[in-house]
Amino acid sequence: MTTPDCCATMAHMMMPQHANPQGNVHGGVIMKFIDDAAAVVAMRHSRSTVVTASIEQLSFHNPVFIGNLLTLKASLNMTGRTSMEIGVKVEAEDPRSGEIAHIASAYLTFVAIDENHRPINIAPWIPVTPAAKRREQDARKRKMQRSS
Repeated sequence: MTTPDCCATMAHMMMPQHANPQGNVHGGVIMKFIDDAAAVVAMRHSRSTVVTASIEQLSFHNPVFIGNLLTLKASLNMTGRTSMEIGVKVEAEDPRSGEIAHIASAYLTFVAIDENHRPINIAPWIPVTPAAKRREQDARKRKMQRSS
């Protein structure tokens, strides 16, 4: 299937329930938002239920605080027969200053499943933009490194 970039952008205002008593947002909260954003892209592409199969290393580069606007940009990078890799970039904005910080990036693999929780085939994705073609090439390199 040739389509424009399959992507999603999600934003969340960080509130006290997302943070510890010092005002730092919990890494697990950010991880859940990463998984949610990637799942939206995977469901949009496969038009089916999806499950998270794996997440590559996740490193936090900067803290996130109560009051920050957390923005997650998720993009389809590559498809296989039943699985797909989704990349997610996380940024935090201080809405008072406008300063934006890169928080984390992650690659997640999702598998499309049927009502019996069995993997199902998905349509291939053919990238059309230069950025999408670069993401797919990088994803194929990561896949080869994982299997060697």
